[in-house]
Amino acid sequence: MAGKKTAKVPRAAYEQELLRLQTELVKLQEWVRAEGARLVVVFEGRDAAGKGGTIKRASEHLNPRVARTVALPKPTERERTQWYFQRYVEHLPAAGEIVLLDRSWYNRAGVEHVMGFCTKEEYQLFLRQCPIFERMLVEEGILLRKYWFSVSDTEQQKRFRQRLKDPTRRWKLSPMDLESITRWEAYSRAKDEMLVHTDISEAPWFVVESDDKRRARLNMISHLLSSVPYHEVPPPVLELPPRPPSTGYQRPPRDLQTYVPDHAASL
Repeated sequence: MAGKKTAKVPRAAYEQELLRLQTELVKLQEWVRAEGARLVVVFEGRDAAGKGGTIKRASEHLNPRVARTVALPKPTERERTQWYFQRYVEHLPAAGEIVLLDRSWYNRAGVEHVMGFCTKEEYQLFLRQCPIFERMLVEEGILLRKYWFSVSDTEQQKRFRQRLKDPTRRWKLSPMDLESITRWEAYSRAKDEMLVHTDISEAPWFVVESDDKRRARLNMISHLLSSVPYHEVPPPVLELPPRPPSTGYQRPPRDLQTYVPDHAASL
């Protein structure tokens, strides 16, 4: 798809297919829970590449007790003295859980390296240890899926401008995001180097073209579903019990309680 102009996915077709895929994700969730599987999905890519929106749609109908999103802040002073992968290990799933990583240990291969937040020695150590770490996860039985969301510089700047104007999304734009504009090629080189060292057969990278957000979401979720050998788990048979007859309970007067004002009535 790289370099090719494709028509945007129509909204009606997008919403219909998204709902179908979300239904399949619920089936995947129930399979993970029933089988005691452990699934980790890594979402990486440039700022404004569409990672967050895809995670939101993927997790929309999932049980938060089974599938959780992990988006870690910058490390604390104590965490900086730990083994680099240590703070991520505690967020790995137990049996029957799914973890969606909104950025991950690959921060060291991207922003930390480009912005000078780690030393050259720490960066090189990461490139050596990361494939070993991920092979250990896979050998342990964890299902590891890694997605890189690829956005063009033109589309990224367009999304940055939209965030500047939209008060509901202004928080998504940080000085670090703006700095990435002036370091586009540095981030590109860092991404290329990262792929060379960490695109391993046990845990390969999958690139998602994300200039069209709708297409990116559908393609990523569809691929994830196709990569896991799940099957539909029959749900337990449930029946609503009959409501028992009244035993004389009477509700207290409404004026004894404080109600939320009816703002909707003013619309």
